[in-house]
Amino acid sequence: MKYQDPVTADPPVERLMQTGLLSCGPDTPLREAAERMASRRCSSMLVMEGDQVLGIWTERDSLRLDFNNPQALLTPIGQMMSTPVSQLHPNTPLSAVAARFRAEGHRHFLVVDDRGRPRGIVSQTDMALKQGLEPYLGLREVHEAMDGQPLTVAGALSLAEVAALMHQQGRDAAVVACADGGYGILTERDMVRFVARHPGNTPVGGLASRPLLTVNRGDTLLRARDQLIDHRVRHLAVLEGRQVVGLLGFRNILDGVEHRYQQQLRQALEQRDQALSRSRLNLELAERVIEASLEGIIITDAEGRIEFVNPAFSHTTGYDPEEVLGRTPAVLSSGRHDGAFYTEMWRTLREKGYWRGEIWNRRKSGQLYLELLTITAIRDGEGRITNFAALFTDITHIRENEDQIRQLAYYDPLTRLPNRRLLEDRLELAIRHAHRHQRRLAVLFIDLDHFKQVNDSLGHAAGDELLLEVSRRLGGRLREDDTLARLGGDEFIVLLPDLEEADEVTRVARRLIDAIGEPFRIGQQSFRIGCSLGISLYPDDATGAEELVHHADAAMYRAKQEGRNGYRLFRRDMNQQEHRWLQMETALRDAVESGEGLSLHYQPQVEPADRRVRAAEALARWQHPELGAVSPADFIPLAERAGLMVPLGRRLMRLAAAQLRTWLDEGRTPVPVSVNLSAQQFWQQDLVTEVSTLLADYRLPAGLLGLELTESILLDKQQQAERLLQELRELGCPLAIDDFGTGYSSLSYLHALPVTSLKIDRSFIRQLGECRSSSAVLAAVTGLARELELQVVAEGVETPAQLDALARYHVPLVQGWLTGRPMPATEFAESCLSTAARSVPTS
Repeated sequence: MKYQDPVTADPPVERLMQTGLLSCGPDTPLREAAERMASRRCSSMLVMEGDQVLGIWTERDSLRLDFNNPQALLTPIGQMMSTPVSQLHPNTPLSAVAARFRAEGHRHFLVVDDRGRPRGIVSQTDMALKQGLEPYLGLREVHEAMDGQPLTVAGALSLAEVAALMHQQGRDAAVVACADGGYGILTERDMVRFVARHPGNTPVGGLASRPLLTVNRGDTLLRARDQLIDHRVRHLAVLEGRQVVGLLGFRNILDGVEHRYQQQLRQALEQRDQALSRSRLNLELAERVIEASLEGIIITDAEGRIEFVNPAFSHTTGYDPEEVLGRTPAVLSSGRHDGAFYTEMWRTLREKGYWRGEIWNRRKSGQLYLELLTITAIRDGEGRITNFAALFTDITHIRENEDQIRQLAYYDPLTRLPNRRLLEDRLELAIRHAHRHQRRLAVLFIDLDHFKQVNDSLGHAAGDELLLEVSRRLGGRLREDDTLARLGGDEFIVLLPDLEEADEVTRVARRLIDAIGEPFRIGQQSFRIGCSLGISLYPDDATGAEELVHHADAAMYRAKQEGRNGYRLFRRDMNQQEHRWLQMETALRDAVESGEGLSLHYQPQVEPADRRVRAAEALARWQHPELGAVSPADFIPLAERAGLMVPLGRRLMRLAAAQLRTWLDEGRTPVPVSVNLSAQQFWQQDLVTEVSTLLADYRLPAGLLGLELTESILLDKQQQAERLLQELRELGCPLAIDDFGTGYSSLSYLHALPVTSLKIDRSFIRQLGECRSSSAVLAAVTGLARELELQVVAEGVETPAQLDALARYHVPLVQGWLTGRPMPATEFAESCLSTAARSVPTS
């Protein structure tokens, strides 16, 4: 609530008056005068002849016009003005102005100087807006000031009829019930606008201002006034439920102000300011001030007996004032502080005059709470203590929040295990302890095997549940002094301090691997995972915390590379390997960005009978100036780990498209070339747009650039994959499923996917003739593919025996070293392409 300065509570009227006077001559037509008032949004216009004020024309005067007669709008304003004009002196107090408004029933006063010259206009609206009535308006409700039942008219009534009704009943607004069931409003200001731009004798349903702004009966006048100001309107409909029960405008707000209340309020405020400046010992006034405080307040006498408590005290402690008055604050004692604590507190209070600190107290319910307490000794003029004032705030939740923040800073939010930050602190401490006592310690870096598959297939909620179970199993296999921490994802660190011998570490490692190797059951799913574990020892492998973790990480990667679900101890040569991987990753990033060193080799797919080349697969190659020729078996997994598969795939796809364009420009007849897509690249939102742009940029005919995908990409999101594949087929791209028959192969979904060919995995070709199951799978796949009109490509054909065995099945195309090795683009074009497709030359 805002309080007026007592000095300026009743300023002169010149502070509120509007000085930009709008005037016209007595012969001015009403329409012209109304246009000027409407454009200036003024509520009145002075009618003057020279320097003499003849009269005033206001919005209310517009109600007297006959809107049925257009000629009436041309009447000179001098015939319709109100005269004489009520006048005020600039020094008239606002309270006197308000009294005159109420007594005389006017809505405008002309402010003139000592010589009778016009200085400005003041209206009731100016009084309601600028008089500083906030304290009063905040205490009164809308229903106390609103008009009674409003004038409500049907929307079908004419403008003239409504104007006449408003004039007869002395209303400054009318609520219009429109045909669609809604409400609008017509005001005196609207009438001025209609005088300015005569709409004819139109039904008011089409002229009313909508929507009708409303306020509830129980709202404060302050809120209503602010709404009038915010929306720049003069009237609000008053609602009770959904029914309009009245109208409220600035006139109503001003009419409700009682000068006597203003005087009393000003006097009370003056007394308050004087009392506060004279002395803070006036407990009666202090009680008023502190009742609204959010802090608990206790005032005691010099002996510590409670004389006053505020509502916040009762809210915090649960004690009503009657239960503690006359008693000492010891009623709140928690029992957590001994006598020496309170003795020191009172000694400080009497010597220094205040005490501030944190103290545990007990609510009436018995619950403990922590409060921040400030006690001040209040002295009289002679310096004697007469009272003590205590202010306290319940900070229990603040401390709990601080503890929670500390928990989040040092502990993993999912597993509640120490995080990297707390692990580093404990590891540094353990290293100092081991150095001082000449002991060993070990760091174990644990990474779960196949965790991503669980996340992808069962969902992240199941993945989180798995991580919780893993943390419980690992913690159950460790000693009390050991530390288990989670770094993030599926990576964990174990710190083993105070080792007697190195063999202890390997025993713990095997115990942890066995714990993770036991079956997990999440929901209805039962499955197994493993873990790869790397070990580094202090001081054998490193003497710093960061190095120990890094070396354990390197050993863990070696465990993964050498078969997973096992452990490896750190060796110095692992650092060299890690350095090489880091060097290779940096070089690969540069190559993907610039394209330097990346190329494609093309392996033909031929008909078994005549070795005629029908298609080719583009295979990535990388030649680095320092690293030499890097095998795809090395740089493809590296690209997956480094998050480079999408940009690498885009680079290779563009290389294939550019090569096809080159062969076409050379006059050759290229065969379709397929490019492998990774899962990350396939599920990029802009894949179809990217392929479409690529085909357009290189002007490639449909059917030349194909795409190969593995089964696992399609099975997780079959419906989404089906839509995406269909869009790629509509671009004319041949689509092949690579390595078919491995992993989660399912023949049932093939009929729904718009693919063009299946590539049987080389593992079945290698065992052909040696394993009956391979022959059975091959027969089933080729038979189904023939029925579905899918082309079959046999991969990895390396011996004549394998080629002969394939003759028993419907295999239109074969691919392998027997029929054609991967070749650079130039060699492939010379050997396999001409103006027409030809056979691969035999060696």
